[in-house]
Amino acid sequence: MRILISNDDGVSAPGLAALHAALADYAECSVVAPDGDRSGSSSSLTIDRPLHPHALPNGFISLNGTPTDCVHLGLNGLLPEEPHMVVAGINLGANLGDDVLYSGTVAAALEGRFLGATSLAFSLVSRQTEHLPTAAHFARLLVEAQAQWQLPPRTVLNVNIPNLPLDRVRGVVLTRLGHRARAARPNYVVDPRGKPGYWIAAAGDAEDGGEGTDFHAVLQGYVSVTPLHLDRTFHEAFGALEGLLEGLH
Repeated sequence: MRILISNDDGVSAPGLAALHAALADYAECSVVAPDGDRSGSSSSLTIDRPLHPHALPNGFISLNGTPTDCVHLGLNGLLPEEPHMVVAGINLGANLGDDVLYSGTVAAALEGRFLGATSLAFSLVSRQTEHLPTAAHFARLLVEAQAQWQLPPRTVLNVNIPNLPLDRVRGVVLTRLGHRARAARPNYVVDPRGKPGYWIAAAGDAEDGGEGTDFHAVLQGYVSVTPLHLDRTFHEAFGALEGLLEGLH
């Protein structure tokens, strides 16, 4: 088994090191990760400049690009052999509900959708590192377990681990994505030279976070596992639109 590991927190992030350590004795692991923090980069590809991989002393490969760049190159010639699966994380911070639209961690896993094995994205619901061992434990369990699953092609599993010691995690549950309320207004700032700017504000709170959602699961102390796929077609809207579009030419 060959696993490509990436993230969006950067090649020096503690979550990346923890994920690699958790999987290194299970599979042949290659790490290709951004040279800095690329959180919120979604599935962006760098097409306006060349990408330059740099091998680090620990064997990881640093890339001056996005998480999707890292996986794209890792699957298309950067590595000596094609990986069997992609695993992303461990992100410091939740990727719940609408977060998956922006997350570079989830995007890295999505870029691995062309491979035969299910890709996984792991996030610890905290910016602190105290309970990274908990997240690493469940990452190992789920990566091992995926070999037994018969999931549809191009499935990606989005996994969020509550910020708890291992003995307080209540289990692993299957969930759907919840939804956040609208984010707060960006914060207006003026720099010392009088130039105005904006900081993107924090994401909105859970608006749809009831039982069955990823939000609810982690709040109750469970690891949340949400299957994702790339088809964003809104099938329920077909009936309403078909009549409206007739005759337009």
